[in-house]
Amino acid sequence: MFKRVENELELAMFNGVWTTVWREKGFDLEFSAQALERIMIVTAEGHYVGTAEIKPYSAASTINEAGFFQEHSELIRAQGEIAEIDKIALLKPYRGQQYISELLSSLVYTAEERQIKYFVSLLEPVFLRALRVTFKVPLEKLGEKEFYKGDYVVPVVINVEQIYSNKQKYAWLSYSQQAVFTAHASNAGV
Repeated sequence: MFKRVENELELAMFNGVWTTVWREKGFDLEFSAQALERIMIVTAEGHYVGTAEIKPYSAASTINEAGFFQEHSELIRAQGEIAEIDKIALLKPYRGQQYISELLSSLVYTAEERQIKYFVSLLEPVFLRALRVTFKVPLEKLGEKEFYKGDYVVPVVINVEQIYSNKQKYAWLSYSQQAVFTAHASNAGV
């Protein structure tokens, strides 16, 4: 299941998960000052095992250092309907299809809720391949892999509107977790 980060304890758990994964992968640690949403992937047993951070995107965003997002014609037309995905992380024992599906579902759910049409991101090549081959995520590579802040990444644009507008095409997509954003917090006494 997935849930929003809603308090300082959850933010500490969120930071613990992504920094563990970043250190394992060799990425430089960068804490974001501003986020639209921070999402946690939580097991049925209540273990925090994954993260994703959705940040505002603009032509001045630092992600443009590694990709030419600000020059992409569809992104130029969709100004104000674009967000950046950062801190996508799953702890090593949880990198199977189930938790990747939950992570992707949380991103699509949030995009639909906020009317985001496109996500921009820098993805690890192996994860990018899984998104393309296994999950059939509609995305466009904006270049080849390049070394950036500690590891190789590929700049991509994800057409998230295409996913939430055609949910039936994506068997991995699960919105059954919608209530988790609020229900989990109330069950935990937060």
